Amino acid sequence: MIRTGLWIFAGLVLGGIIHIAVILLLPALSPTAAWERVVALGPTEGTRVLAAASAGEPNPLRLDPELAYAVCMIDLRSGPGSVTGTLPQAFWSIAVYARNGTVIYSTTNRDSTSNQLDLGLFNAAQTRLLAEQKLDVADGLLIVEAQQDDLMVVVRLAPPHPAVRARYEQALAGLRCGNIAT
Repeated sequence: MIRTGLWIFAGLVLGGIIHIAVILLLPALSPTAAWERVVALGPTEGTRVLAAASAGEPNPLRLDPELAYAVCMIDLRSGPGSVTGTLPQAFWSIAVYARNGTVIYSTTNRDSTSNQLDLGLFNAAQTRLLAEQKLDVADGLLIVEAQQDDLMVVVRLAPPHPAVRARYEQALAGLRCGNIAT
């Protein structure tokens, strides 16, 4: 009886370990990860405004149809990155993703006192140079340190009415995204 109980317990523990391992490994093995889906949309230089999601249409990135989205890819091997620009006086959020889909930084305009977005992205070596004042960056730049060099930045705007969506998408298209000249 005790022996049977131990076998059942061992089976449950092993099953739990396998279950957790599969859940943690599956996103890394997925050929349809968000990074690949965004790259498949076309050129990745600069800011790219994503087409609005429509009812009945494919939505591979699972975008919220009420929001306007812009995405840009930054390679920190080419130098520190930045995302700058002026956004409308409405709700906006920004998230920085590593290539594996992990969010390394996220904020909203609720944490800001203005509609100006000034985000600097640095890897560990660049942050060290910044601390030693060997890199010159603009005052007020929000510094984000990333452990990976391949980053995807997603900016979301919430237009208060469908009639202003085009103007909000123009504001997203006006964002400057890329590497800082050092």
